[in-house]
Order: sequence, then C-alpha cells, then structure tokens
Amino acid sequence: MAVKIRLQRHGSKKRPFYFIVVANSTAPRDGKFIEKLGTYNPLSVPATVRINRERSLHWLQKGAEPTNTCRRILSFKGVLYLKHLMRGVSLNLFDEKTAWEKFEKWNGEHEEVVAKREETHRKHKQEKRHAAISESVRRVEEKNAARAATSLPDDTADAAAAETADQPETEA
Repeated sequence: MAVKIRLQRHGSKKRPFYFIVVANSTAPRDGKFIEKLGTYNPLSVPATVRINRERSLHWLQKGAEPTNTCRRILSFKGVLYLKHLMRGVSLNLFDEKTAWEKFEKWNGEHEEVVAKREETHRKHKQEKRHAAISESVRRVEEKNAARAATSLPDDTADAAAAETADQPETEA
C-alpha cells in the first residue's frame, strides 16, 4: 500500500480550504484518509499553514510520499529539513541535540524572513490604499473647483460683491 501526504479540499466554490492528510494513494481526493496532519488556507495573505511537525516527520520517515504542493508546504515549514537532520543523526554524523539546535537556528531565521515579508506586504498595501484615497480626494477637489468656476461667472461674482458693498447696513 503506497501512502501519500496530500491536500484534501474543503470550503465552498471559489473559496478553497485544505486539510493536509496522510492517505492511501488509491483513495479519492476528498475521501478516506489515515491521519490529518494540518491545514492550509491559500486565501489569506500570506497563506496560513498549520501543521504538526512531529507527525509529518513520522510519516515521512515511514516512507510517505508528499505531492508537489505538500512538498513545498513541508519544506516551507521545515519538516523536510528536520528529516534531513534526523538522517544525519541516524548516520552518526552528529547527535540529536545538535540537530535540534540547528533546526531551532534555522527556524528563528526563517520566522524573521517571513515576518519581514509580511511587514513589507502590509506597508505596500497601506501605501496603495493611501495613494487611492489621495487620488480620490484630488479628483473631488478638482470637481468642486470646476463646479465653483462654472456656477458663478466672474462678472456676476464681481457685480454681486459690488452690490453688497454699496448698500448701507441697516440695524433691525
């Protein structure tokens, strides 16, 4: 029996949400599975991935084959790097403590890069929104100026100002 780590689609039409599951390769895409490893939401920015690293590593070590998308997700979350480090432990290249230290170092650097990307995205989105608001305010001001210029011609405005200046003020 070949075992695969793959995505199981949920969510409504045009609103996908995926479970990352371990399933028999002959089972249907959204059918029976062995174990749920996590979730993947591609609609959020950035995409949200929650995964149980220990169980994913367990299944990879047992020979489960990830699909291309799941391989990218596992790589992004560091599960494949962890598998690589554990292989080094099994070959006595270094001990398990060193492997976990290397993984924690990589994970810290990776989290910084992801946080930086999120911050850049947030700033870009905010600048885009600010530019759109500035553009709409500029258009409204131009429209108001054009409306004011066409509503009272200059001669009429000067005549109206002269009439108010000529009339004496009366107190009631």
